[in-house]
Amino acid sequence: MVELIKPRRLSPGDTVGITAPASWVDREQVKAASSVLEKLGLHVRLGDTLSMQHGYLAGTDEERARELNGMFADPTIKAIICARGGYGTGRMADLLDYDLIRANPKIFWGYSDITFLHAAIGRFAGLVTFHGPMLIDLGKDDVHPLTVQNYETLIRPSILRYTEEISPLQTIVEGEAFGPLVGGNISLIASTLGTPYELDTKGKLLFIEDIDEEPYRLDRMLNQLRLAGKFADAAGILICDFNNCVPSKRKVSLTLEQIFNDHIVSAGKPTLSGFKIGHCSPNIAVPIGIGARMSTYEKVLACTEPGVEA
Repeated sequence: MVELIKPRRLSPGDTVGITAPASWVDREQVKAASSVLEKLGLHVRLGDTLSMQHGYLAGTDEERARELNGMFADPTIKAIICARGGYGTGRMADLLDYDLIRANPKIFWGYSDITFLHAAIGRFAGLVTFHGPMLIDLGKDDVHPLTVQNYETLIRPSILRYTEEISPLQTIVEGEAFGPLVGGNISLIASTLGTPYELDTKGKLLFIEDIDEEPYRLDRMLNQLRLAGKFADAAGILICDFNNCVPSKRKVSLTLEQIFNDHIVSAGKPTLSGFKIGHCSPNIAVPIGIGARMSTYEKVLACTEPGVEA
């Protein structure tokens, strides 16, 4: 693992690059959502991938990787925000220039399928990245104020402190833990296993979330992570939002609580659930790589510093 570095905060007038490193997106939808960033005084530059389609991907692997490498290399672009997730980031991970990314540290922001890139960039570039709402999330009619407020922290840095003022939190395993935040979408975390980009959870606070996965599929992925030692290695575990993860194909099912108990509780690590992080509203942004404290007694997750340099 390389030494951790943080990107610089944004200032009014800075340019933000918008890219689609996974599935293709409606360019007009992105333009509409961009107004939220413009109200913060930022300029928006739309990447070419927003106009590309290659099956379910926003261009070929080479085209998507070339654009992302180019945005990191471009000194006029101060932050990179992913337009959407979907599928495809793992296909291009070996085409990224991690030395280039480390030499040009800047804000990189997204969630869902972007989890694979967070893991890859963290491991090989050592850059703090942000698990936060996509640009298209900002264009929804019912977007939550806290979801929008996440972006303001990039201009006015603040230290993340998540308490029950945001959402009710439930103690699964009592205790207190300290460590850097890592994690994201459980499907993507599982897909890193056995690759050079495998997520390292040793001594870290692992947060997990997902959407539209049936319990038996989550059972399989959680079992895989358990067998790989990812829960036993972690200092603590944050169970975040599992939106619409209900039985469909298999009507007779274990509950999510039973599955978490089988695979996570057995690790004996301090565990809290109920965090509004992931495919939910609001969707609270998390600085990946930043140290944090999690306490089930206080029901709090508190980072030790902002995710960006002042």
